[in-house]
Amino acid sequence: MKYFSKQINIGGRLIGHGHPTYIIAEIGANFDNDINKAKRLIDAAKECGADCAKFQTFSTSKIVSEGGFSLMKLEGVHGSWGRTISEVFKDAEFPREWHQEISGYCKKIGIDFSTSPYDIDAVDLCVKLDLPFIKIGSGEITWLEMLDYIGRTGKPLMLATGDATMSEIDEAVRTIEATGNNNLILMQCITNYPSKIDSANVNVLKTYQSAFDILTGYSDHSPGPVVALASVVLGGCVIEKHFTLNKTDKGPDHPHSMNPTEFKLMTDYVREIERAMGSTRKEVVEEEGETVFVQRRCLYAKCNIPAGKAIEVDEIDVLRPALGIPPKYKKVIIGKVVNKDIEKGQPLFWDNF
Repeated sequence: MKYFSKQINIGGRLIGHGHPTYIIAEIGANFDNDINKAKRLIDAAKECGADCAKFQTFSTSKIVSEGGFSLMKLEGVHGSWGRTISEVFKDAEFPREWHQEISGYCKKIGIDFSTSPYDIDAVDLCVKLDLPFIKIGSGEITWLEMLDYIGRTGKPLMLATGDATMSEIDEAVRTIEATGNNNLILMQCITNYPSKIDSANVNVLKTYQSAFDILTGYSDHSPGPVVALASVVLGGCVIEKHFTLNKTDKGPDHPHSMNPTEFKLMTDYVREIERAMGSTRKEVVEEEGETVFVQRRCLYAKCNIPAGKAIEVDEIDVLRPALGIPPKYKKVIIGKVVNKDIEKGQPLFWDNF
């Protein structure tokens, strides 16, 4: 078995344990077929602290079969659109002739650009644009030929695992592994829009980390920041959340996306969590320099003790602050003769004997 990288360079940033969480603003279809709106979304994502503005690259005819969908009675989000699947997907296409301009715009303002490719030509475009990574959507996890093709690009990869079993995930991971590409991040995901908090199963990250010894992340469709934040605590090094300027805009992804205020709050919380997680070393930190004395106890004289007297047990108090002999030595000093007068209420020191 090949060992997967524990530190991956994405866009000049090191991703992995001990490094800042990589935060992706999934713009998806929320640019509403307007390149200027796409740029406004990218600007807003940058201002909100995102590391990457991500899109999706597909051609409707290469991703959906209207004939196939006509045989289904859709009851989920796909059945709520009031139009054919092909019509909705057609409106959501990110024109390939825009990719170069949008990639350049992201470089100009200092945010990574990436996309999820859904056909071979789209993968080739990712390589041509020299994207910092390729995100593989959950729906492609059983298309092993595609996974092999993407793996052979040599690009860092993120693989979403929505609606997949462990055996399917294992097969997908081994397919990518066989290409020689060991820069893979495995992303927990619940493929529903929005997904339920109760379905999030953030603990699955621990399963992935144990089963595959691999970096993990979370592609989250649930409301709010809770799932994303929990994934950071459990060692997830990448977060992906849908991003919009206005949740009430028309389009399939707007309602379950975060607006700029929500996204900024999430990124701020992520950075606070990173600071709070700190080190695995347990030590007395600088701000505890006073309380380590104030809140601990030591041995005190309960009464005046004259020089030359042997200390008795009922002459000792155990009080705060801890300026003298620690309480664990109480039995040691009982019977010892003091070498100078000790006033009531004063701490006992080793040089008193």
